[in-house]
Amino acid sequence: MDREKYYVSLGTQEISRLKAFNNEDFIIYATPEEVIELRELFDEMYDADRGAFWRAHVPIREYHNDEVNDVFDDGLIHVLQMLYRLGDDQTREHIASMGVLENPDD
Repeated sequence: MDREKYYVSLGTQEISRLKAFNNEDFIIYATPEEVIELRELFDEMYDADRGAFWRAHVPIREYHNDEVNDVFDDGLIHVLQMLYRLGDDQTREHIASMGVLENPDD
């Protein structure tokens, strides 16, 4: 199946075929199935983020001992790995420069 160009905003978790406003954080080339997979990863991050919001109201629980934050962090890494794999050269260079993926080409 042919891949199409998409603009992805990590902050708003937007995936769009149209460039608009600030949605070009990352440019990827993906099949419809890959876009669905990326959307599912974003949805998992959103759910974890909502859980972290409620957890934040409990001042005695430490961030580093909180499973919901681990789920969000893991989701972010999976999203960045997918963006790296599907991204154009500029996207791949940007993600590699972040230093968050141990072996981005694996």
